[in-house]
This record gives sequence, structure tokens and C-alpha cells, in this order.
Amino acid sequence: MEVLLKKFFKSISWLLVIATFIIIIDQLTKYFIRQYMVYGETWAPWDWMMPYARLLYIHNTGAAFGLFKDGNPIFMALAVIVSGVIIYYYPQVPKEEKVIRFALSLQLAGAVGNLIDRIFFGRVTDFISVGNFAIFNVADSSITVGVIILLIAVWWQDRNEKKKLAAAKLEEPVNEFGSEN
Repeated sequence: MEVLLKKFFKSISWLLVIATFIIIIDQLTKYFIRQYMVYGETWAPWDWMMPYARLLYIHNTGAAFGLFKDGNPIFMALAVIVSGVIIYYYPQVPKEEKVIRFALSLQLAGAVGNLIDRIFFGRVTDFISVGNFAIFNVADSSITVGVIILLIAVWWQDRNEKKKLAAAKLEEPVNEFGSEN
């Protein structure tokens, strides 16, 4: 049993390293916002920047970007399930698929980062405000970027597989009557 656990943790070590690094950044930024800003306060380093990008301290009981307000218990359960699925699935992704593995690490970090807030505060701290877009945090960004990277990587893999199949089909021998053997 101990050997199996060592093997399992070795297989997810990079997942945990990358996710932990991002979770630390997420939690530190949220901590500084809670410590040094008043709820509802807006701040930007220069006045001209205010319409484009600013810090705005708010709470969120919904999903990423303020969607589905007051769904805290549902999103806590969902974060646990998604985290479990990622931890289970990650070792099955070939080591050569570094982009997919990185994308899964980002998604895990985001899910756990916001789960920590939900467990300890009953809500998520959001503070990044860009233009008229919803207010978000590092964990939300991590999930979003991870999903985008995963979708592009899977699309790229599918595209390459189709190219390989088409190339293999072109290489198939043709008999004297013009049909494939």
C-alpha cells in the first residue's frame, strides 16, 4: 500500500507543485486585499487607469466572475468533485502531454483557491476589475486560462490526428484498377 501511495504522489507531484504555487499567489493577493482595502473600495495606481483596470474589493457567493449568486454550498461541492476528478485523471495523461498537464494544474489551483475562501469565509474575495467585465481573482483567472489551454490543446491534438490519418490514407497502395487494396 505504501508503495502505491508513493507511486501515486510521484505521478501527481508536478500537478501539486504548480497548483500549490498558484494557490499561494491567489491566497496572498486575497489576504492583502482583505487587510489593506475596505470592502467596496476601488484603487488604481493612476487616475487615468481607473476606467480600464483597477482593484475593487467585493465578496462573491457565486461562481467565477460573479455568476450564480448565493450558490456557495453547490460550488463547494463542485470544487471538491472537480478537484478529485483532476487528481484522479492527471496520472493517466501521458507525461509528454505537458500542456494538458499544465492546464489541469491551473484548473485545480483555481478550484482549490476559491474553495479555501468558501470554507473559511463563506464567500470568495474578488478584486480584479477590468473595464466593464465582471470582477474576479487569481483563482478565477487560473480556471479560465486552464480551460482555454485545455480546449486549445485538445483541439490541436485532434487536428494533428486527423492530419496523420489523412497522410496515412494517401500512402495506401492503389491497385491497377485505381481502387485501394
